[in-house]
Amino acid sequence: MRAICFNFLIFLPFLLNAQVNPDDVTGKWITEEGKSLVEIYGQNGKYFGKVLWLKDYNKQGEVTLKDTKNPDEKLRSREVQGMVLMSDFTFDGKMWKDGKVYDPESGNTYSGYMKLKNHDILELRGYMGISMLGRTATWVRKK
Repeated sequence: MRAICFNFLIFLPFLLNAQVNPDDVTGKWITEEGKSLVEIYGQNGKYFGKVLWLKDYNKQGEVTLKDTKNPDEKLRSREVQGMVLMSDFTFDGKMWKDGKVYDPESGNTYSGYMKLKNHDILELRGYMGISMLGRTATWVRKK
């Protein structure tokens, strides 16, 4: 019994730091408050997120099917559904980082990184400047 406990303690750090594979983040994710469904996919070693579905209203009850807050006036008439709003994330062995996240509700683009809490929970952090000055959203994998 003692040998089993000793072996378990030796291998515990390896179990806690289980390998994360680059494509573990791919799939369909339900965003906070169920506002939208985003598909994360890999392409040429980078990871992107595309809006597959979204609710047709924001917190103020305004219709947000169009990208009306975009700073580029020419893009304000484009549909949010189908838009790639996450781009250029790279995998460093533990997380996906150095990406960009566009928020159609504000028209702002943020730096970002993603981490999996487990297979079905994703934390996406968007920030301007330094990571401490940002916000983390928790997404749930669609089954």
